[in-house]
Amino acid sequence: MHTRTVFFVSDGTGITAETFGNAILAQFEMKPRHVRLPFIDSVDKAHQTVRQINHTAEIEGKKPIVFTTLVNMEVLRVIQEGCKGMLLDMFGTFVHPLEDELGIKSHHRVGRFSDVSRSKEYTDRIEAINFSLAHDDGQSNRDLVNADVILVGVSRSGKTPTSLYLAMQYGMKAANYPLIPEDFERRQLPPALEPHRKKIFGLTIQPERLSEIRNERRPNSKYADLVNCRNEVADAEAMMRRAGIRWLSTTTKSIEEIATTILQEIRPERLEY
Repeated sequence: MHTRTVFFVSDGTGITAETFGNAILAQFEMKPRHVRLPFIDSVDKAHQTVRQINHTAEIEGKKPIVFTTLVNMEVLRVIQEGCKGMLLDMFGTFVHPLEDELGIKSHHRVGRFSDVSRSKEYTDRIEAINFSLAHDDGQSNRDLVNADVILVGVSRSGKTPTSLYLAMQYGMKAANYPLIPEDFERRQLPPALEPHRKKIFGLTIQPERLSEIRNERRPNSKYADLVNCRNEVADAEAMMRRAGIRWLSTTTKSIEEIATTILQEIRPERLEY
């Protein structure tokens, strides 16, 4: 059961409020109920939001936690004056002190995505997502020269979700290739990857966890058999060592942690931080 309800209120998508709020809440041993309230961009919607938050407070007997990234001061004022939750206004906490320190006013735009569809960064990110989808699971060898990173590893070691996360979050063109028994028999990387060895990063995983994941997909198959998983992982790791490829185990790591490690190791020159 959840111990507290957390609201994420924004006049935009709410992604900033939710990302920041979740990062803070992760420091506490609790499982809150999340309520997302995006596009609260009018006084009428603000009053509806206040009613919803206050109703939750009455039912649960506890103050809901409310993270906001509201730019419209009129809308924010309704929330501030009527809300019975614990209000955490992130713009008020961070933007206004920065305005004072920098001596300039912020844009006070509604959300970072309001005009993003016209930006080069947005276009690059869409292009990266399309690239990663086209080069998922070794589907295509074309255009690998334009890849920022090529992930290799046994099937179900986390290559696809990591590739898509890198594309969506950082605009990286990430291809991924499964290492298969034929590669292990040849004792070398797939030939198409050899010219791009500097871009290759390996993912591995504990055989026991790999067997669990594969059994969810193909129960009681040789593919998911623990002995087979042990052999594949051992062969893949041996191959990566021989090839001098950087690699890490995904067993206990989140996609975010994996992606961060890859960025630190690969360091694509075209990315700006």
